[in-house]
Parts: sequence; structure tokens; C-alpha cells
Amino acid sequence: MKDLLRYDKMVEAALRGVVREALARIAANGLPGAHHFYITFKTGFEGVELPAQLRAKHPEEMTIVLEHKFWDLEVEEDHFAVTLSFQDKPERLVVPFEAILSFADPAVKFGLQFQQAAAANQENQPPGAAEPAAGSPAKSDEGAEVVNIDKFRKKNGPT
Repeated sequence: MKDLLRYDKMVEAALRGVVREALARIAANGLPGAHHFYITFKTGFEGVELPAQLRAKHPEEMTIVLEHKFWDLEVEEDHFAVTLSFQDKPERLVVPFEAILSFADPAVKFGLQFQQAAAANQENQPPGAAEPAAGSPAKSDEGAEVVNIDKFRKKNGPT
């Protein structure tokens, strides 16, 4: 039976809400303790705004770190905006939540990997590009566990 409710999309939207809430909390109160965020997003995704030199340097995806040097973090329902320093020059970035590929907070070994954006990103990858196996946690560069939501999706066929 086909999943007409699209639970996979509901789960992904709920997990993007976790990212939105985490960013909203640090926008209001700053980063508590050793928390810091690694956010990887698709630079070519509709609605992403970043300076031309950064887009040229990162044509597919980019990872930003929100730790010590970030300013004017604003969180909206569908995107966030932040000013970061690149080669000692402040630059404003706008990132729709749908463009995010992964989110990690290494301080507490928490991470999320988003399949909807990753699937759209796979269309632009060369043939044979590797992707983590469904249902297996991946590790970020900082050792944070990344939750692959494919293991929660119903598979077609007999069970």
C-alpha cells in the first residue's frame, strides 16, 4: 500500500523543527556551555543567499560553524540568517531550512542528516558518489552521531 500520508516528509519536517528551535534558542540567549553547531547546506538551493565569492568557492554545499564569531542570528519559520566572518570580512548568509543537509552539535554528540535535501543533492552528484547506507548512523568530522531517518521509513514489499 502506498503511503498517502507521507510520514517520511512529516518526520523530516519535525526534525527540521529541532534545528529551527535550537537556532531560535541561541538567537535569544546565546550558546550555552560548550555547545556549537555545524550546519551543512546546499549553496544552490532556491532561497540561499551568500556572497558570489563564497558561492564560487562552494558551488555545491558549504558547512558553517556557529561557535565564537557569529552575529545577528535571525530565525524565521522557513529560514535563518546569520553574519559570519570570512577572511576577517563580515558576510551575511540566508539559509532556508529545506536547504540544510546536516546539523550537528559536537558538544553533546548530536546530529541530524536530512534525506530530502540530500536526495535532491544526489541528482547533481557524479555517478557512483557514495551515500551512507540506509539505517546506519554516520559520523560527522567531530564524532557526532548523525541520525539517518531512512531507518524509520516503511519499505515497500512484504515484511
